[in-house]
Amino acid sequence: MDLNITATSPEHPAALLDLPWNVPLEEWPDEHLVALPRGISRHVVRFARAGGEVVAVKEVGEWAAVREYGLLRDLDRLAVPAVDALAVVTGRTDERGALLEPALITRHLVGSLPYRSMFETTMRPGTIKRLLDALAVLLVRLHLSGFAWGDCSLSNTLFRRDAGAYAAYLVDAETGQLHPRLSDGQRDYDVEVARVNIAGELMDLEAGGSLHPSVDPVLFGREIVERYEELWHELTRESVYPLAKRHYIDRRVRRLNDLGFDVAEMQIQRSPDGDTVTFLPKVVDAGHHQRQLLRLTGLDAEENQARSLLNDLETWMVSQDDYAPGDPLGARPEVLAHRWVRDVFRPTVRAVPPELRASTDVAQIYSELLEHRWMLCEREGRDVGLEAAVEDYIRTVLGPRQARFGK
Repeated sequence: MDLNITATSPEHPAALLDLPWNVPLEEWPDEHLVALPRGISRHVVRFARAGGEVVAVKEVGEWAAVREYGLLRDLDRLAVPAVDALAVVTGRTDERGALLEPALITRHLVGSLPYRSMFETTMRPGTIKRLLDALAVLLVRLHLSGFAWGDCSLSNTLFRRDAGAYAAYLVDAETGQLHPRLSDGQRDYDVEVARVNIAGELMDLEAGGSLHPSVDPVLFGREIVERYEELWHELTRESVYPLAKRHYIDRRVRRLNDLGFDVAEMQIQRSPDGDTVTFLPKVVDAGHHQRQLLRLTGLDAEENQARSLLNDLETWMVSQDDYAPGDPLGARPEVLAHRWVRDVFRPTVRAVPPELRASTDVAQIYSELLEHRWMLCEREGRDVGLEAAVEDYIRTVLGPRQARFGK
């Protein structure tokens, strides 16, 4: 039988041909292998070097390999966080001509670690919470895409932190199913499987003395479910906003913030009845907003100020005609951010008389303005606009403040 490699791109087969496909995977020589942490798997899995990159090789039946290869490619098209499928290798035989099991090859996610290995180390409570939230985000995104995982576990999930953002990635789609839409029963079953698997793996680590004493396996499994349900509800409930009540978007962003999630991206679809807004959540590290605001705008602010300004910037961005995330023809975020500083931020701050600004920094002034606009919108049940908010802020907040403190 001839060796056959079905790959996603032409450059991979040439590099993959150098691997010892005539040897069972568990017997591959060290010269081809890369020592990286991996989770528990029912199949033999090894990391190997192919050309200039590291790949994960899993021995599995041909039907299962082809099916998982197709599912991973589907998830990639849906922009769901998952490892990249590179190839399926069939027609393997050993030196005596005996058949060997086919293999599925995926690209190693650089900088990632299995969730299971993360819990083998000492972690602060804040880090544990972010890991929990990142996994909840992954489950929600899978389910919104119609994908039922069927085997979510700490071993099947990769964790990666990139520029302060925490993200979880699916690494094993063997048991998954892709549907146009999941029923509540399918989602509930998937989340219950995740709870049982995660609690079970944590108990296993606990029995081996590898789990930090602060982590309760049962409680952690239960919290995964709770965080998933909170996020699912906030992202899927009715999201059509009348044109005159655009402050409802701020309300939704604030609710996500209150749950501990940030907005990575939002999309607005306009219709005669109003604007339908879709949010993409993310989990971030401490100080992330300060760094991002400084990078995009050059503004230096405290963390909570930066978060408020970034939320306003993101809401403004989606109203621009050339805002098109992922489209090479759309304006880059840095360009839009510069326009926001020039056309929105600076004119708004300058509308406040210098003597009323006193020694208050401009980031704090703008944050207070956003908060004041939010309170006015909630009180009046409509979007009052930034200009009206500035006038009311000067009259009811800064004026009395100056009179009270003599500044």
